[in-house]
Amino acid sequence: MITWLKNNKPLISEELCIGCGICIHKCPFDAIAIINLPDDRDKEIVHRYGQNDFRLFGIPKPQQGKVVGLLGANGTGKTTAVSLLSGDLTPNLGDWENDGEATKVIEYFAGTELQNHFKAIQSGEMKVVVKPQYVDQIPKIFEGTLRNLLENIGTKSEVEKIAKEMRLTSLDTILSKLSGGELQKGAIAATLLKEADLYLIDEPSSYLDIEQRLLVSKLIKKMGKEKKVIIVEHDLAILDFIAEELNILYGKENAYGMVAKTLATRNGINSYLEGHLKEENIRIRDNKIKFLEHPPRSSWKNQVLTMWPKMKKEYSNFSLEVDEGEILQGQVLGVVGKNATGKTTFVKMIAGVENPDEGEVDMKTVVAYKPQYIEAVEGSIVGDVLRSVKGFDEQFFSSEIERPMSLTTLMDREMSSLSGGELQRVAIAECLLKEAELYLLDEPSAYLDANQRMIAARTIRRVMEHKGCSALVVDHDVYFIDYISDGIILFEGESGKTGNMFGPYKMRKGMNEFLKRVGVTFRRDKNTHRPRINNPESRLDRLQKEKGEYYYPD
Repeated sequence: MITWLKNNKPLISEELCIGCGICIHKCPFDAIAIINLPDDRDKEIVHRYGQNDFRLFGIPKPQQGKVVGLLGANGTGKTTAVSLLSGDLTPNLGDWENDGEATKVIEYFAGTELQNHFKAIQSGEMKVVVKPQYVDQIPKIFEGTLRNLLENIGTKSEVEKIAKEMRLTSLDTILSKLSGGELQKGAIAATLLKEADLYLIDEPSSYLDIEQRLLVSKLIKKMGKEKKVIIVEHDLAILDFIAEELNILYGKENAYGMVAKTLATRNGINSYLEGHLKEENIRIRDNKIKFLEHPPRSSWKNQVLTMWPKMKKEYSNFSLEVDEGEILQGQVLGVVGKNATGKTTFVKMIAGVENPDEGEVDMKTVVAYKPQYIEAVEGSIVGDVLRSVKGFDEQFFSSEIERPMSLTTLMDREMSSLSGGELQRVAIAECLLKEAELYLLDEPSAYLDANQRMIAARTIRRVMEHKGCSALVVDHDVYFIDYISDGIILFEGESGKTGNMFGPYKMRKGMNEFLKRVGVTFRRDKNTHRPRINNPESRLDRLQKEKGEYYYPD
C-alpha cells in the first residue's frame, strides 16, 4: 500500500506490502525496489532512518588494546556504525519517529560491553576522536596552515615529532593548497595527536601511495596496542596488517546492513573473498575472488604492441625522466611508486595528453585513456554517455561490463548526481567500451569498496583477454595490482621534485624491487594466495629480507 506525503514522496506500508511488484513496474527509473529483509527476531534493528529508509542490524564492539576493522560494501552501514559509536547519532532501536532515548539504549544493551560504552558516551566520561572519511572538506572548516591546525591540538614538540614520523613536508602550506595525500596524512596526524579513549578512523589510505599507507598503518597499529581503535578500510592488505579483529558488514546497498560476528582478521578477509560467512551460514556474494599463486597470466614472448622512447618532462619545480620501454600484446602492466613521482605524467604522455620535452612518442597504437580525476558533465545521462562511445556493442556491454560492474541502476541517472564510486565505475566502463589496442587507466580503484575493486580488476582483465588488448594500470592497492598485472613499471624519486621510471619488470621482480625500497615483505595466504604483509621484524620478515625475497617466497 502506497501513501503520498505532502512533499509528493511515496510512503510504502511494509506491513501491508505483499510483494506483488506492481509498484515497481508502475514507478519509473527503478525508484522502488522490494527487498526481503532479515528476520527482526534474529537480529534487532539498532538504528533506522525512516519507514522506508536504511536500517542497521547490530553494531561493532570496540576492544581495549586492539584495532577492530570494519569491512563491507559501500552503503551497508559502516559510516552509520561509526556515527553511533562516536555519539554523533544515538541508536533509536528502529523507532525512527523519536530521537534515540538514552535510557532505552542502556536497557537494550544491558549485560554487554556496549552498555558500558554508551553509558560512558552519554555521561561524557568517554572521549572519542573521529578521523573523517572526506578529508577534502577540512579546508572548508579550518583556515590556515597544516602547522596551525596541528598546533591547535598538540604542543610544538609533539607536532614536530608526529610530522617527522609521518614525513609531513608541507607543515607551512595553507590547507586549501595541500594535495589529497598531504591532507590525509595531516588528518591522521591530527587524530593521533588527540588524547582519547576511542579512535574511529574512516578510510585512512585514500589518496596515499603504497609507501605512505604502510607508514600510517604502523602508527595506527602502535596506537591500537594501548587504546580502542576502530578502522574502516577498503584496502584489504592494509586492513589485514592493521586490524586484529574484523566485523564484516553485508546487506543491500542503501537499504539495510548487518554486522556479522567478530572474526580474526585473516579468517574474516578469507571469508569475505570466499563470499560465504561459514560461522553464520550466509552467502554475501555470488562469486569468489581468487588470487593466483604464481602470476603472471600472459606470456612474455608475445609480439610487441608498442614502444616508447627515452623521454624527459620538465615543469617549474618537477622533472621526470623515462627510460625506453615496451608493452606486449595482451599484457597488463601495473604502474607503482610514490605519489608525485611522475606516474600520471608518464601515462598522459603515452595517451598524447602531454608532450615530452625530450623524446617523441610516435604512437601508432590506438589508445583509450581514463584519467585520474573524473569530471561529470552537467546534464549528461549515464546511459547516453556510454552508448555514445564509438563502436558501442550492446551485447558486449551487457555481458562483460554492465552486469559485473552493477551499472544497470545507474543508466538513467545524471552523471552529476553520482557518488565518487559510482562515477569511477562509469568512467572505467566508458574507457573499456572504446575500440583501442592499449588501455590506460589511472587509479581505477579510487572511491571503490573492496568488493568493487576486485570486480573492477576482474572486469578489466577479462576485457583485455576478450579483446586481445593491452593495458597500463596506475594504482596503489596491492591486491588490485597483484590481481590484474602481468608485470610492473616502477617509479622512484623525490615526491614533487624528481621522478624516474624503471621497467617493465616481470611481476615478481618488479614488486620485489619496489617493496625492497619500501622495506616491507609480503607473503601469500596459504588458503587464498592473497598477498599479506609480514609483521616488521617477525621471523618470516627477517628470513625473506635475508634472502632478498620481499614479494612472497617460493
